[in-house]
Amino acid sequence: MAEKTRYSDEELQEFKELILKKLDKAYKDYELLKNEVTNADGNDTADTSPTFKVLEEGAATLNKEESGRLAQRQMKFIQHLQAALVRIENKTYGICRETGKLIPKERLKAVPHATLIIEAKNDKK
Repeated sequence: MAEKTRYSDEELQEFKELILKKLDKAYKDYELLKNEVTNADGNDTADTSPTFKVLEEGAATLNKEESGRLAQRQMKFIQHLQAALVRIENKTYGICRETGKLIPKERLKAVPHATLIIEAKNDKK
């Protein structure tokens, strides 16, 4: 039997559903992080006692910086998932960009935006 060169349309549909679920959650997480950075939820140090205001402002700044970094990382994850959806539409999803071999289903279920088989990824290190 010849080695598979791509996933079937049914398999691609399964991966698409998985990615869409992850994408939905990723967008929600991104919005939460973005709201923390912009104080969209209205919680700020303005409603606290002036005695603790200086300490809270410092902690709030650190928290905003961390949330900003997490939001950037989350947006990068979203972009990777969107790129995976494009590969599904092009029927190139699940094909290692280095070796041309199929990425195992188990890997794609764990990391649906993967573009390399483990061996190729390890060779990059």
